[in-house]
Amino acid sequence: MSFPLLTATAVVPALGAVVTAAVPAAQRAAAKWVALGFSLLTLALAAVVLVRFDPGGARFQLTESHAWIKDFGVRYELGVDGIAVALIALTAVLIPFIILAGWHDADPLEGARPNSRWRPTQGFFALILMVEAMVVISFEATDVFLFYIFFEAMLIPMYFLIGGFGDRAGGRSEEETATQRSYAAVKFLLYNLAGGLIMLAAVVGLYAVTADQLGTGTFSLQEIVQARAGGHLDMASSTERLLFLGFFFAFAVKAPLWPLHTWLPNAMGESTAPVAVLITAVVDKVGTFAMLRFCLQLFPEASKWATPAIMILALISIIYGALLAIGQRDIKRLIAYASISHFGFIILGIFAMTTQGQGGATLYMVNHGVSTAALMLVAGFLITRRGSRLIEDYGGVQKVAPVLAGTFLIGGLATLSLPGLAPFISEFLVLVGTFSRYPVFGVIATVGIVLAALYVLILYQRTMTGPVKAEVRSMPDLRVRELVVVAPLIALLIFLGVYPKPLADIVNPAVDHTMSVVDKKDPRPDHPVTDAGWFNYGPKSEGASHDGASGGAK
Repeated sequence: MSFPLLTATAVVPALGAVVTAAVPAAQRAAAKWVALGFSLLTLALAAVVLVRFDPGGARFQLTESHAWIKDFGVRYELGVDGIAVALIALTAVLIPFIILAGWHDADPLEGARPNSRWRPTQGFFALILMVEAMVVISFEATDVFLFYIFFEAMLIPMYFLIGGFGDRAGGRSEEETATQRSYAAVKFLLYNLAGGLIMLAAVVGLYAVTADQLGTGTFSLQEIVQARAGGHLDMASSTERLLFLGFFFAFAVKAPLWPLHTWLPNAMGESTAPVAVLITAVVDKVGTFAMLRFCLQLFPEASKWATPAIMILALISIIYGALLAIGQRDIKRLIAYASISHFGFIILGIFAMTTQGQGGATLYMVNHGVSTAALMLVAGFLITRRGSRLIEDYGGVQKVAPVLAGTFLIGGLATLSLPGLAPFISEFLVLVGTFSRYPVFGVIATVGIVLAALYVLILYQRTMTGPVKAEVRSMPDLRVRELVVVAPLIALLIFLGVYPKPLADIVNPAVDHTMSVVDKKDPRPDHPVTDAGWFNYGPKSEGASHDGASGGAK
C-alpha cells in the first residue's frame, strides 16, 4: 500500500492544531513555534505533491479511495488535478506567512491578568491550522459528500477567528469593538450556512438521481462524469438546472459574488490582517475552485444555460467592488471591496467557457492570493503601528518608513495588475478569453482595470505621500520578522509575473479536461494561429479537439 500523501497533507495541519492547542497556557511562545513548525511540514508535503504530480498524466493523481458509509454510497475519495495542486501549494505557502504575521495578534492585552483566558494564543494558531487542514482536503476531495462536510466544517474555526480575535486598531471602545466583531462573525456564519443548506438539498437530490438511473446512489465525481459521458446518466433539464443552482448558490456565497458578497467587508474589516488574508486568499478560493470542479463537470448543460446570467453578475461584481473600493475610508474594507472586484474577474473567466478564460481564472486564484496577502499583511503592519484603519489618519509614511511604503506600493501595483507582476497575465487571459466569445462583456470588464488603478493609487497617495503627519513621525520601518513575511511574497509576485509558465503548465491539462466535459470549444479566430507561444493558451478552433494544451488552431 502506497503512502497516503494527500491524506497526510491534510492530517498534518489538523494534528498541528491539536498539539498547538495542548501546549500549556503559560508557554505562548512555544505554541507559536509549534504552529509554525507544523505549517512548514505541511508546506514540505505540498511540495512533494507538486513534484510528484505529472501534468501530462492521468486526470486525477495520487488518488485514495476507501469505503466510508457503504449504505449511502459515500467514499473517502481523494485525488488532485493541476488546479487542485496549484491551490494546495498556494494554501501551504501562505499559512506560514500568516502565522508569522500574526505572531503577536493573540498575545494578552496590556494590563490583562497573567492567567487571563482572553485571546488565548494557543487557540488562535490552532484555529488557523485547522482551517488549513479543511481547505486542503476540500481541494483534494473527489467525493461530493466528503467535500461538502469540510466545505461546511471550515466555517466553525473561521467563525471563532473572526469573532474572538478581531482587529485591535484604536478609535472605538472595547465594547463597541466586540459588538462589531460578533456582528461580522455571525453574518459570515449565517450567509455561508444558508448557502451550505441549499447545497445540502442539491447533494441529496444528486444522490437520488444517480440512485434512480444507475441503480446505486453515488457521490463520486469520477463515476458521475463517466456515467454521463457513457450515456448511463441522463438528467432532465429542469432537474439538472435545479441541482446546479443549489451547488452554485453555495459557491457564490463563499466566492463571494454580488449580491451575496456583503459578509466579506465586515469579516475582513473586523479580523486581524492575517485572518483577513486567510479569508480572502485561502478560504474564498474554495468557492471558485468548486465552480470548476463540481458545477461545470457535474452539470455541464446547466452551466451553459446559466452562463449569461452569471457573467452579468460577475461584471456587476467587478464594477461595483471597484467603485466601492474607491469610496472607502477604511484601509481593510478597501482591500475587501477590491477582492470582490477580483473575484468577479475569476468567475467571469470560468464561465466565459474558453481555455484562455478558465486558464486565466485559475492563475488568477493563485496570483490574487499572493498579491492580496502581500498588500493586506503590509497594511496590517501599518495599522498596528498607527492604531487606526482610517486612511485619513496617515500621510507621509514613505519618508519615515520607506521599506514599508515600498512593499505597500508593490502589493498595490500587483492588485491593479501592473505588467510584470503576477496578476497581470491572469487578468489579461481572462479578458482575452471573455472577449473572444462575449466582446461586449470583455469591454465592460476592462473598466474594472481603470477603476483598480484609481483606488490603489489614491490609497497610496493619501497614506504614503504628502506631509508627514505628527502621529506617524516616529513610525518604525519593517522589522526582521515582517521582512521575512513580505519579501518572499514580493519575490513570488515578480517571478510569476515574469515567468508564469511553470504554473500555467500545471493547470493547462485540467482546464482542457474541464472544457471537454462541458463540451465547449473556443471560437474560431478570424486569423488562425499555429503557435500559441509559451503560455499554451492559444485559441482552439470550434472544430479542434481538446486533446492537449498546445493551443494550436486547426
